[in-house]
Amino acid sequence: MPDTTTSPVLLHNTLTGHKAPLETLEPGKCGIYCCGPTVYDLTHLGNARAAVVPDLLVRFLRHMGYEVTYVRNVTDIDDKIIARSAEKGEEAQAMADRFTAEYHRDMAALNVLEPDVEPRVSGTIPEIIQLVEQLMDRGLAYAVQGD
Repeated sequence: MPDTTTSPVLLHNTLTGHKAPLETLEPGKCGIYCCGPTVYDLTHLGNARAAVVPDLLVRFLRHMGYEVTYVRNVTDIDDKIIARSAEKGEEAQAMADRFTAEYHRDMAALNVLEPDVEPRVSGTIPEIIQLVEQLMDRGLAYAVQGD
């Protein structure tokens, strides 16, 4: 377990604009969830930045003694993917699989850690629908033009 009594881990809180100590739900353990790529094209600098920044945080926290569970999703089905696959005449899932493999090769070349868990949107559609329905039932989300 990390000793943070003498030097706590401070993170920039974007809500307050100030540094704040890292507070975990369970001492010595933390989870990091990052939105991964939408795989409709080759990796670009923005995709790389979005992978390198959490990679640095995960490595730092593990170095400090935290047990970190790192989750990064892959959006392998959405409007951009469907549109690009129609434009290219390629099946959407095959295209997404190809670009996911390219993304993984690029991240390996950058020495970015693989996440502990990497869910694909296509594999979690029922859960997403259920969550959206719960948000709508609570008045925390709304439909626009049927979506």
